[in-house]
Amino acid sequence: MSSSTEKDWFGHPRGLTILFLTEMWEMFSFFGMRAILVYYMTKHLDMNQEYASLVYGAYAAFVYFTPVFGGMVADRWLGKARAVVIGGATMALGHFMMSWEALFYPALCMIALGNGLFLPSLASQIEGLYREGDARSKSAYNIYYVGINLGAFMAPFVCGTLGEAYGWHWGFAAAGFGMLLSLVIYLAGRRYLPAEPMRGPAARAARPPMDRAARDRFALLIGIAAIVVIFRGAYEQVGNTIALWADTGINRQLGSGWTIPMTWFISIDSLVVFAFTPVLVARWARLARRGIETPLLGRMAFGAAIVAASYVALGLVAGWNEAHGTRASWVWLAAWFVVFTIGELYILPTGLALFGRMAPEGFRATSIATWFFAGFFGNLLAGGLGTLWSQFAHGWFFVLIGGVSALSAVLLYILCLRMGDVEKHATVGAQAMLSR
Repeated sequence: MSSSTEKDWFGHPRGLTILFLTEMWEMFSFFGMRAILVYYMTKHLDMNQEYASLVYGAYAAFVYFTPVFGGMVADRWLGKARAVVIGGATMALGHFMMSWEALFYPALCMIALGNGLFLPSLASQIEGLYREGDARSKSAYNIYYVGINLGAFMAPFVCGTLGEAYGWHWGFAAAGFGMLLSLVIYLAGRRYLPAEPMRGPAARAARPPMDRAARDRFALLIGIAAIVVIFRGAYEQVGNTIALWADTGINRQLGSGWTIPMTWFISIDSLVVFAFTPVLVARWARLARRGIETPLLGRMAFGAAIVAASYVALGLVAGWNEAHGTRASWVWLAAWFVVFTIGELYILPTGLALFGRMAPEGFRATSIATWFFAGFFGNLLAGGLGTLWSQFAHGWFFVLIGGVSALSAVLLYILCLRMGDVEKHATVGAQAMLSR
């Protein structure tokens, strides 16, 4: 654990900077590849839209499935550091394999398998940087999330631009180099990270018995994960049908002779995170000083409702332009990303906070992996919904997706009413995570 007398970087343990930079470059590689994946399948591999959506959904689902087993392997056998290194090297190899058409499917499998070890093992090291009661831990996940979005922001500009301008293989290669840089940073800063916890039979014997309070916490987490599956069916359309609409339904002409690259729109999400995270954190802090503590589940429900409203509004825009035989202005898509991401800031970081901070010692990687496991079923749902893109008018399709997100908002609100006391008693101080 980090001591308060140790030298800090930017007011936090030095290990947080290492984790921040490691995750930043891993996200650069992950989102860089994701930004061009659908375009690569439909434009280079000549897949039809329905099949490409299914492949995209299956890959994204597998990415969120493997961390369940990767987290268990890290907690029980490998340890977090070995899991990060092995997982990162496997992901880098997969990104480079994407440069060969014949290795397309094996490459996707390699990236997903490596991600299973890497993703939960890196994030689960944050808590170990702080002593119990260290007030700085309340903003640690916020800082870590900025790293995630900084990598995601850079990725479309680099990988997307290289892919569109010079060939998709150059974009995949750039993603591979980003993953290698992530590994180098992690290995160079390993001495600043927390020591590996005890594993094996002795560690299991030292764990406190499962009491009713712990069972209630796990029941709450399982309920949240189940509802987030529905939400992700809507949320994960960003890299799928939203990307397709940016290509065919948007007028991306800016000035005379220059067209905004399709992949650049995805970076708006990260820009909104940078701009609005401090605003929301300050607002929640003011409310807390006044003694107003809104339940985290209530915030998640509010975020899902915002996302639902954004899709319905997008459906109205798409429907109007379809009826008049025109393309929508790129401004509408940019505005949609702003509203959509504000909703994201209310729901996804909050959920990650609950799973990270409520986990029993020795199960942190497994618990965080369970949060990501909701993404497995959510992406399968998103891929299935994406197949309707070619069967529905695009305006009605977006309204349907808005309805999916609205359903998750209602269910989260009901869960808040029924299990709010469990959250209140189990997550004192969990506000740290809500500002993702």
